[in-house]
Amino acid sequence: MAETQTQTAPSSERGRPKTRIGIVTSNKMTKTVVVTVRRRASHAQYGKVMSMREKYKAHVEDHDPKKPTINEGDKVLIAETKRASKDKRWRVVKVLEKASNA
Repeated sequence: MAETQTQTAPSSERGRPKTRIGIVTSNKMTKTVVVTVRRRASHAQYGKVMSMREKYKAHVEDHDPKKPTINEGDKVLIAETKRASKDKRWRVVKVLEKASNA
């Protein structure tokens, strides 16, 4: 009987997480911000270029609505992460640009 070895990939080799760049549209929750990501894509059948948007809830550890660390209008980089709650599957990596009204 020949022994077969099965190799399992270590947990550190899962590949790179997806990243998106978007604008913060709501910062009224504790440890959570809503980020709107806009993109342009062509329609599958008709080929017309359309503007699409999607909203993501992203985790921010040190955010509090009473003294916010991230304001509405900030441009942020978010990355995919393990599920933090029912809706949160993203986290804010860094603030790329602060809003001009702050």
